[in-house]
Amino acid sequence: MTGSGGQRRVPQAYLADLKVPAPPLVEQRRIGALLDHVDALRVKRRQSIDLLDDLVRSIFMEMFGDPGAGWVESLVEDLVIPGKDAIRTGPFGSQLLREEFTEEGVAVLGIDNAVQNEFAWAGRRFISHEKYRQLRRYTVKPGDVLITIMGTCGRCAVVPDDIPMAINTKHLCCISLDKSKCLPEFLHSYFLLHPDSRQYLARVAKGAIMAGLNMGLIKKLPVQLPPLALQQEYVSRKQRVQQMRADHERHLATLDELFTSLQQRAFAGELWEHEAA
Repeated sequence: MTGSGGQRRVPQAYLADLKVPAPPLVEQRRIGALLDHVDALRVKRRQSIDLLDDLVRSIFMEMFGDPGAGWVESLVEDLVIPGKDAIRTGPFGSQLLREEFTEEGVAVLGIDNAVQNEFAWAGRRFISHEKYRQLRRYTVKPGDVLITIMGTCGRCAVVPDDIPMAINTKHLCCISLDKSKCLPEFLHSYFLLHPDSRQYLARVAKGAIMAGLNMGLIKKLPVQLPPLALQQEYVSRKQRVQQMRADHERHLATLDELFTSLQQRAFAGELWEHEAA
C-alpha cells in the first residue's frame, strides 16, 4: 500500500507484475463449477436457517397472537420470584471497576452474551471470588432472562442450565421468573416477537431505537399471559425447531470449511495438478 491517511492504495505496478497461477481454461471452468456448487449449497443452507427462524415466529403468532379465554394481562414485575432483586441490573460506578476484572474466577456477563438474542459466550470476563462476595446480589441463575439496556438495547437471551457462577453487568437487566407463572422461553419470545411488546417498547422509547429502555420500563411491560400448559407446548415446539436449526448450522459450518479448503487447494494448484497427474 502507498499513500497516507484515507488515500492509501495498491500501486498499479504491483497488480501489473502479480504472478497468478493459471491452469488450462478447461481446468479453470471445472474448478469454478466445483466452487459454485459448494457455494450454492451454502446459500441454500443459510436460506433454510432463515426459514426455521420464520417458523418459530409463525408458531408463536399462531399460538399467542390473539389472547384466548382465561388469559391474564400481567406486568413483567408480577411474574417474578418473590424478593426485591428478582429484576435487577448489575453493579454501577465504583462497585465494579474495569481494573478489577481477572483472568479467571466468577464470570461477568455483558451485552455480548445476549446481543444475538440467544445466550452466547464471547470475550470472557471474570472477577475474583473475594469480589464476588461483595456483588453476590447480582448472581445470574439458570433460566434468568437477560435484556440489554445499554449500547445495543433491546436484545434478549435466556441463561442456559449449564451456566457457571456468574454475575451480570449494569448493561443487562436480569429477570428471575416464577416458573409456575411464566416460562423464560415464553417471555423471551414475547419480548422479541409479540406486536404488543414491540409497540410498548417503541412507545416508551419515544421513537428512538430502544434509547430509553431501562429496568423500570421493563418491569411495566404488559404481558398477555396464556396458561402454563400452552407455554410448555410452545417451548417444546420451539426446542424441536432449534434442534433442527443447530443441525443446519453444523452442516453450514462444514460447507464453509469445505469451500475454504477447496479455494486454498485451487489457488495452490493442487486441484488441477492432481487432475493433470
